[in-house]
Amino acid sequence: LKTTEALYLTRDPRGPSLEEVAPEIFATLVDHGAICRARLREEMQIEFTIEDGRLAVLDAVKVARSGRANLRIAVALAEDGVIPREEAVMRVEPRALSELLHHQVDPRGPRDVFARGIAASPGAATGKLVFSSSAAQASASSGEACILVRRETSPEDIRGMHSAAAVLTERGGMTSHAAVIARGLGLPCVVGASELRLDSKDKKLTAADGRVFREGDMVTLDGSKGEALAGAAEMLPPALDDSFRRLLSWADELRDIGIRANADTPADAETARKFEAQGIGLCRTEHMFFDEDRLIVMREMIFADTPQDRAAALARLLPMQRDDFVQLFEIMQGLPVCIRLFDPPLHEFLPQSREGLRELAEALDRPLSEVVRRAEALTEVNPMLGMRGVRLGVVLPEIYDMQVQAIFEATLESARRGAPVVPEIMIPLVSARREVEL
Repeated sequence: LKTTEALYLTRDPRGPSLEEVAPEIFATLVDHGAICRARLREEMQIEFTIEDGRLAVLDAVKVARSGRANLRIAVALAEDGVIPREEAVMRVEPRALSELLHHQVDPRGPRDVFARGIAASPGAATGKLVFSSSAAQASASSGEACILVRRETSPEDIRGMHSAAAVLTERGGMTSHAAVIARGLGLPCVVGASELRLDSKDKKLTAADGRVFREGDMVTLDGSKGEALAGAAEMLPPALDDSFRRLLSWADELRDIGIRANADTPADAETARKFEAQGIGLCRTEHMFFDEDRLIVMREMIFADTPQDRAAALARLLPMQRDDFVQLFEIMQGLPVCIRLFDPPLHEFLPQSREGLRELAEALDRPLSEVVRRAEALTEVNPMLGMRGVRLGVVLPEIYDMQVQAIFEATLESARRGAPVVPEIMIPLVSARREVEL
């Protein structure tokens, strides 16, 4: 076998191939490949030489591969009977599977990394840097993708996160606010990028190597690897192909537990149905109050001076919650929907910055000192504990009364429309039977 040209393995319009030049050697090589595949139960890279017309197989090695390739190989091996379906399902890491649902940075393209942090939520996105939730909303309204950068996020940033293509924070970990919310939204997120220096006032970001990025600069965030890249990186689309769907169908056949989704909005519920979830396991009702038109009513309820004022604010929130529940019930079509009653401490609905508190005081027509004093009184040192969940329901039962009324009214309305309904109610943070009795 003599040739001075590049030799392709199979027939190729770009040049001669081993299949054409030496069909017998090619057939023998294919046989060896099939034997390696069957006995090693894996797709292998075959290393070989050809000398004096004789084929010599040197080695068969498993090469590094992407999550997408690993899934397709596992499915192909199972379909060919090389491995059982159970093994194919177990070969695919859950994290790799979640990455297939999102855009990914193309590993073959250049990567100009300027910061690294914790990969808090998978996927990748490219957009212009913004340093505030209001800027993210403005960018979204003009049809421009943006990357929201914050020192750390708070409930006040929910609207900005909804508007952003990805989120980058200087502080935080896997259980930080940004990480938890981003995973719930399916938003690429990198947290704990502590090597960055953020200057929100001057709207600039300084990397460890001295590079400065300003608002409007184009960057890419890789939430799967925990990296921030300068410029617009090359992307791969989500890999929701036949192999992906087939693997999920096998998982459905094999599993012996039910799978429900977290869903707080109709869009979340639609996604849950698309992936054949068996219901909603957790609907966090507090997330429904962060829309701009609802947030101000929520704050009026928090600052109400009398039970009558509080009841008036809750009466305005009632139809909003009822409509949300009706939409969820109709989308889920008889699948169970577990609705968690109001859970977080009230301070999470209040601004944290001095400027935000000043704007709230103006909106409520109250003295700034009163608003600041009230916000400080409501603040919890550890927001995971303290006055929240069922404790808040015991102290302010009107909130739970409104929510339960909204659930039952939505159930009746959905039933009138002919939609089957299976509502469930969760009372959060219960530690004693007496709390439920109260």
